[in-house]
Amino acid sequence: MAEIERLWGAKGGTPKGDRLDVLATLIDAYEEKHLPMDAPDPIEAIKFRMEQQGLTRKDLEPIIGTRARVVEVLNRKRALSIGMIRRLHAKLGIPAEVLIRPTRKDAA
Repeated sequence: MAEIERLWGAKGGTPKGDRLDVLATLIDAYEEKHLPMDAPDPIEAIKFRMEQQGLTRKDLEPIIGTRARVVEVLNRKRALSIGMIRRLHAKLGIPAEVLIRPTRKDAA
């Protein structure tokens, strides 16, 4: 990590820049193998995106459905439908592979 800090900002295509690229690639491979991160829970991903974009539950109505349906989904009382998943992916940019995962019942 100290070497990466020393090389940080090195210009691409230079020996220092190439060394930085190699070290960053090796660290990414190591972390992916030894420190894998689970994909987020779909509902947590929706709530996170709402927070990021300053959205309210009302803003989700055109995407998910009625106010009651939005509340059911966010409270984990109703599963996301394929249509909801497609719209959430298209309109909010949440990866479909996150949205199709089962929700954690204990995360509520």
